[in-house]
Amino acid sequence: MAKQRHSWGSKLGVILAVAGSAVGLGNFLRFPVQAAQNGGGAFMIPYFISLLLLGIPLMWIEWTAGRYGGGFEHSTAPGIFHSLWEKNRFIKYFGVIGIFGPTVIFIYYIYIESWTLAYSVFVAIGKYSSCADQASLVNFLQGFQGLARNEYFNSIGLAYIFFLVTFLINIVILYHGIKSGIERLCKIAMPILFIFAALVAIRVLTLPAPDPAKPEWNAVNGLGFLWNPDFSVLTHSKVWLAAAGQILFTLSVGIGVILTYASYLKKADDVTLSGLTAASTNEFAEVILGGSIVIPAAFAFFGPQSVVEVAKQGSFNLGFVTMPLILVKIPLAALFGFFWFFMLFLAGLTSSVSLALPAIAFLEDEFNLKREKAVFIFGAICFLLCQPAIFFLGNGVVDELDFWGGTLCLVLFATVEVVLFSWVFGIDKAWEHMHHGAMLKVPKIYKYIIKYVTPLFLFFILGFWFIQEGIPVIAMENVSDVNKPYVLATRLGLLALFGILCILVKIAWRRRRMRTYH
Repeated sequence: MAKQRHSWGSKLGVILAVAGSAVGLGNFLRFPVQAAQNGGGAFMIPYFISLLLLGIPLMWIEWTAGRYGGGFEHSTAPGIFHSLWEKNRFIKYFGVIGIFGPTVIFIYYIYIESWTLAYSVFVAIGKYSSCADQASLVNFLQGFQGLARNEYFNSIGLAYIFFLVTFLINIVILYHGIKSGIERLCKIAMPILFIFAALVAIRVLTLPAPDPAKPEWNAVNGLGFLWNPDFSVLTHSKVWLAAAGQILFTLSVGIGVILTYASYLKKADDVTLSGLTAASTNEFAEVILGGSIVIPAAFAFFGPQSVVEVAKQGSFNLGFVTMPLILVKIPLAALFGFFWFFMLFLAGLTSSVSLALPAIAFLEDEFNLKREKAVFIFGAICFLLCQPAIFFLGNGVVDELDFWGGTLCLVLFATVEVVLFSWVFGIDKAWEHMHHGAMLKVPKIYKYIIKYVTPLFLFFILGFWFIQEGIPVIAMENVSDVNKPYVLATRLGLLALFGILCILVKIAWRRRRMRTYH
């Protein structure tokens, strides 16, 4: 008897789930850093061009391809790619990237997610209230991460407890499946996330100038800093690459997650309006809310000259050092601090469960495992794989995982799927499938954008990015001699993981052929 496939409970549920996958820590931490470092308002020009020519087309491609592959009882990229190009026996191995990438991101993302839960508790009990400057908050964060022993923490024990709690929460949600687990989570978490983000944004934007002697240092002028363009930066390719990379990252396209989510749609379910709605929800969270919190607040408290320097310190410092330093100085500091960190936790949680799903769905579909057993196997393996990211955080392991899983795989996978969808499967056939049951007629110009512009854009990104950033990282140019053994060990581990996934795909297809013959 055929195993019954998962399904979504409602159209709102799948939209919120896809939006939840996209709305993550990057919306509130990575986006303002990218904008501040790349010309402020000028960054938004390539950002929105990338959204129109890259992000939205890829969103529609993944919704359509996922629903199509689901009709063949495939929920992950190897099977979906195979259903798009049945005559090619190698294409399914390119689809392995769509399981490998999310899994690699999951094994470090979940640890960072646990920090947001920990800080939600810390701010509520006033654990870091004595930290009055940036140096003390950096010291607090490093002590918590186990990178240093100080007056705040003498071991990594507390951080590990929060990791265990966060990991368990993720596994419990995944154990309950699509409808009762992920969909229920997103229906509850997404409204709370937006309410908390809106409250923090309103509080920041209504703050009076902290320094009466400098009334121009206020949050509204901070918005101006973010949106006033420096057009000279548009001649720099790195700004365009940063904008395109942010779009891929923020919409969760090129990872394989949306393919899996869309595979549980019914054949007549809409993908055009639903995909656009999910993308728009994410953009609202990122541009309107994410752009109205950190940079305006930093501008008000530290001034225009310091904002770029603050951004250069990276997303971690922005979220766990700069924002706490600001929040402790405003009325109802504990309340708004809790809103900030618990909002980040919910954003992280809705993303991390989506990252886990492709691997679990692969075990369910291709090896006919029950969901509970698939979740247990995934949980046990990933728990072991998480340990290097926790205990060797200071040795470049997380940066290495982020490069291969969260950067290279993203661009490479997006490039493969857009060529496969528009050129191999065929744009006319793809266009017809995209509009099956559609509630929105996609402008015909997108037929040509998807076939010509989006692939060229991705080849451009892949080529320039590889030359400018990829080669130096692969050559370990910026890795210290002390950390090189850890980086090499991480690469060998990732290579082994990718190889194992390829072997599992080969075994799965052999089993399918045997079932077909019998």
